[in-house]
Amino acid sequence: MTTNISIFDTTLRDGTQGEGISLSADDKLKIAQKLDALGVHYIEGGNPGSNSKDIEFFQRIKAFNLNAKITAFGSTRRKNSLAELDASLVRIAESGVPAATLVGKSWDFHVHTALQTTLEENLSMIYDSVAFLKQNGMEALFDAEHFFDGYKNNPEYALSVLKKAQEAGANWLVLCDTNGGTLPGEIHEIVTRVRQELITPIGIHTHNDCELAVANSLAAVQAGARQVQGTINGYGERCGNANLCSIIPNLQIKMNYDVLPEEKLRVLTSTARYVSEIANVHMPVGQAYVGNAAFAHKGGIHVSAIMKDSKTYEHIQPELVGNKQRILVSELAGQSNIISKAKELGLDVNANNDKTKLIMDQIKDLEHQGYQFEGADASLELLLREAFGGEVKEVFKVESFKMLVEKTNGQMISEAIVKINVGGQQVYTAAEGNGPVNALDNALRKALVQFYPKIESIHLSDYKVRVIDEKDATAAKVRVLIESTGLDNTWSTVGVSNNVIEASWEALVDSIRYALLNMVKVDNAHTDPLDRIGLVNH
Repeated sequence: MTTNISIFDTTLRDGTQGEGISLSADDKLKIAQKLDALGVHYIEGGNPGSNSKDIEFFQRIKAFNLNAKITAFGSTRRKNSLAELDASLVRIAESGVPAATLVGKSWDFHVHTALQTTLEENLSMIYDSVAFLKQNGMEALFDAEHFFDGYKNNPEYALSVLKKAQEAGANWLVLCDTNGGTLPGEIHEIVTRVRQELITPIGIHTHNDCELAVANSLAAVQAGARQVQGTINGYGERCGNANLCSIIPNLQIKMNYDVLPEEKLRVLTSTARYVSEIANVHMPVGQAYVGNAAFAHKGGIHVSAIMKDSKTYEHIQPELVGNKQRILVSELAGQSNIISKAKELGLDVNANNDKTKLIMDQIKDLEHQGYQFEGADASLELLLREAFGGEVKEVFKVESFKMLVEKTNGQMISEAIVKINVGGQQVYTAAEGNGPVNALDNALRKALVQFYPKIESIHLSDYKVRVIDEKDATAAKVRVLIESTGLDNTWSTVGVSNNVIEASWEALVDSIRYALLNMVKVDNAHTDPLDRIGLVNH
């Protein structure tokens, strides 16, 4: 039989303590809805009354009627005071949420140094605070801060802290590796001992300072913990919190625990990426399970094998967590990569073995010049369509473009002038932007919008410049990677030149060509899209 594991998400509270992460009340509400759709059991929203954003969040979240338990956060009452007079505890009780987490000291060193009180008073603070929540009809979770350090230093006192919270009626006793310095073997041993002393369910809350937060959480569950606290993408203070995007599939797929319904698990990747976008933090491409490269294959031998059976180089089916297999094409790739990628695009490669070799040689030559197609799928697709789908020509012909950059009254002004030809009709436009690339993008789309109105929905979402050979200094060749968004899709294109404007223009043109191709696919799936927008020259 499987065992149920409760998932407690603290992205909106602990996650926001990560460097560079700041969420508005609207951001937190959006993420909360996404977490609820994922199926987590608890969503910790923050500390009611601690700041205006959290106050607004707790006021507005009531209208959403989420399935997850919205949870408030606070600390035990102040020393030498009464719980019912503690402003923070009163705000929690008045917040209207069904559950709250209270953090309390379990390391005697912290009691003496941080709280500057006695061990006995700390126990009273814990008991009074938990009891106050229970008296107000709330579910009470007690986070034993620095528990593992405290246990190693004074096991009797650390246990007495848990027993005092249990005596007060706590529903969960959460053991925290707050400094993130405990090893998995220690976690397993200590949780095992603690379980023998208590009847209240145990939770685990780990930090990633030794890159072990996920491993420590799994070790705690194996030892008997039944709740795991963590954040989406591992966001959090210092090195971060335990990453729920790794913990959830590890528990469910690898260890056979009952965590989320299968259909919920399939939205894990989209949830991780959504939270990343809202937090404005790029996800590592190699992030386990949900990263863009988690199931990406580049080596020719690997690709040849997975075309026969994906289990040869994939530990799970990507679809189980909402991800997908990707075949990368580069100078290291073999013919299998090209064939697999072309078939993925619906192109006929059976009769094109010679073309396969030619396009592979072309890609290798381009990568030698500085191009990189691993992160530029849209540019690669245009190359492959040209090789396997017919002779491809540009949707429009660029006759010329000019850039003007000047500084006036302390302000930088960029203006682009573009002359293009669309189906024999010459178009001449000019547009300003907050930089040369933005101005070029605006001018190009302004010229095309009268022919393709839907192009207004396309916008640049990321722009990266990489110097290819630093020894050439300012004369060095550069690679520009542009990410574009629209049409319910995101795609990347690449350009290379000794001139950063030319490289940017090349990537921009590829981006627009790719967008137009896919627009027509959406409009009419039964008509050859290359024909309909003039991409194929018969």
